[in-house]
Amino acid sequence: MALVRDDYSNAEAFLAAHPAVKVVDLLLPDLCGVLRGKRVDLADLPGVYERGMFLPGSMFALDVLGGTVQATGLGFDEGDADRACVPVPGTLFASPWLGPGVAQLQVQMLDHDGSPFFGDPRRVLDAVLARYAARGWQPVVAVELEFYFVDPERTPEGHAQPPRSRLTGRREHRTQINSMADLDSVSDVLAEIAATCEEQDVPTGAALAEYGPGQFEVNLRHVADARLACDQAIRFKRIVKGVALRNGVEATFMAKPYGDMAGSGMHLHVSVLDGSGQNVFASADPLGNELLKQAAAGLLATMAEGMAVFAPNANSYRRFKPEAYVPMHATWGHNNRGVAVRVPVSGPDDRRLEHRVAGADANPYLVAAVVLAGMLHGIEKKLAAPAALAGNAYTQRLAAPRLPTDWPTALARFGGSAALREWLGDRFVRLYEQTRRGEMQDFQSRLTALDYAWYLEPV
Repeated sequence: MALVRDDYSNAEAFLAAHPAVKVVDLLLPDLCGVLRGKRVDLADLPGVYERGMFLPGSMFALDVLGGTVQATGLGFDEGDADRACVPVPGTLFASPWLGPGVAQLQVQMLDHDGSPFFGDPRRVLDAVLARYAARGWQPVVAVELEFYFVDPERTPEGHAQPPRSRLTGRREHRTQINSMADLDSVSDVLAEIAATCEEQDVPTGAALAEYGPGQFEVNLRHVADARLACDQAIRFKRIVKGVALRNGVEATFMAKPYGDMAGSGMHLHVSVLDGSGQNVFASADPLGNELLKQAAAGLLATMAEGMAVFAPNANSYRRFKPEAYVPMHATWGHNNRGVAVRVPVSGPDDRRLEHRVAGADANPYLVAAVVLAGMLHGIEKKLAAPAALAGNAYTQRLAAPRLPTDWPTALARFGGSAALREWLGDRFVRLYEQTRRGEMQDFQSRLTALDYAWYLEPV
């Protein structure tokens, strides 16, 4: 899709309405979804709109700790060369948790010739959306995100622990799904998050207490623009973390912060509108029409190959356990939270697919790109969906393929995927695999306290 440049007149209008703003945080989400960038004075802002902010292409060759994976060729091999990063239209907002003097603006990277940089996840999603646009279709996407509030103070072992209840002073270690008491204990924090989301045009819906102590889920509303939905998810995660810190707690979207508690997921709800604004999946059949079934089949066919995106780091794979509301096989069904692709209960005009595999730690642009690619892959190839699963997805003897639940296998499946190379681009697939593999090798080379506890004396 064509790159849309923002105009400085929009910034001037924003600054006129927010005269207290003195600095702007320029934000570039990397492959891990970590926000990189710079803080600039207002005097520098016109130049950012005209020429861009310059950052090295190695921003998209970083591991989660910020180290450059040199095997990508984006580090010293090219002199760590700068590229222009230009504002994303509609992303300049106040950052109230930082005080009235700070605003934020998202940017996207261009290559040396002025085209979108191949490694920018937003560009990867754009390339998939162009295939939908060629058919006159427009995906409608809603993102659900789970997260934990944790105490800023770690345990003596350095582990996370739940914060003390703001009502009772006790540190909870129980699980109470949909507990209103748990909501009450952080109602002021959630209210501030909701108010800040409204200020930043992030359309939040229901909030509920999840299974883990201090775990919550917030649903972002459907929008008929997948890029915008992901922009909003990026803003939402920053809002949650910022507001939590301002209120004396931390928030984490880590997939599995506690070994014996529920993990945190990112669920995508997707339908598709045609040129007349009608849902192409609309059907009186609870399992949808033929197009929906083909889209589901495409998701299942590409799911194992996309696991490296859905589960991007070492901790991600700790989330995959039976009967933990995390799919273990490439399955689908109606009104069943044990399957990987769920058709939620809805009216005929609202038929959609819910992708339930990704962790909250994944990059939303890349998750959306892989999900939307899988759906259109199934439609273009007219793939036939397997029988929908009913009942317990964890106890049945399933013919469905088991998903790779370890990092090395997931990376090998991703790097060897002909379908994902076609949809995401060969250069990007290599880049992503190399950065994730570099982080994996670094992680596996580190000695932990468990190494010594288990092996120092016995062997």
